[in-house]
Amino acid sequence: MRELVARGGLERGADGRYRLGLRLRVLGAAAPCPRGLLDAALPALGARTGGHADLAVRSAPPSGGVLCLVSGERPPPHATAYGQVLPAAPPVERPRFTRHTVVAPGAPAGRPARVRAAGPAVCAEEFRLGEVSVAAPVRGPVGTVAALGVTVPTGVPLDRVAAVREAARRVRPPEPPPS
Repeated sequence: MRELVARGGLERGADGRYRLGLRLRVLGAAAPCPRGLLDAALPALGARTGGHADLAVRSAPPSGGVLCLVSGERPPPHATAYGQVLPAAPPVERPRFTRHTVVAPGAPAGRPARVRAAGPAVCAEEFRLGEVSVAAPVRGPVGTVAALGVTVPTGVPLDRVAAVREAARRVRPPEPPPS
C-alpha cells in the first residue's frame, strides 16, 4: 500500500481509508468501454456549481453498485445521490457511514421514484460528513443510462447545484452501433 501511495496510485483520506489516486484515475478515464458516454458528458461536467462533478454508471456484477467514471470511486448506492438515480439490487447490508446515513431496510425505496418524478437526488452528509451529493439522470433511448452529479460542501445553497438537472438533460449519450 505504501508503494501505491508513494507512486500516486492510491491516496489516503483524513479518515484513514484509501481511495484511487490521480494516476489510477487518469488510467481509468482512458479505458475504452465507457468513453463515449464520458466524452458526451465532459462539457456538462463544468457545471457552475463549484463542486466536484462526476458521471456515474451502474457497476457490473458482482458488486452491482455504482461506478463514478471521473473519480474512479465506487460509492455506496444507499448513501449517495448517484445510487438514488441509478437504483440497483438492494444491498444485503447498508452500512452506516455517518449519523445521517439511511440504513433501515426499504427506507430508500421511494427515493428513485421521487427522483424520476421531480428531479435531482440529494443526499446530505449520508456518505461523508461535510458533503452533499446531488445527481440527476442522464437519459438515453432505453431509459436512464447514467447519473451526472456534483459533490459540494455542506452549506452550499442548493440553487447553485440546480444546474446539475439542466446539464444532465443536455447530455446525449452516443447511439449504439448498428448491429
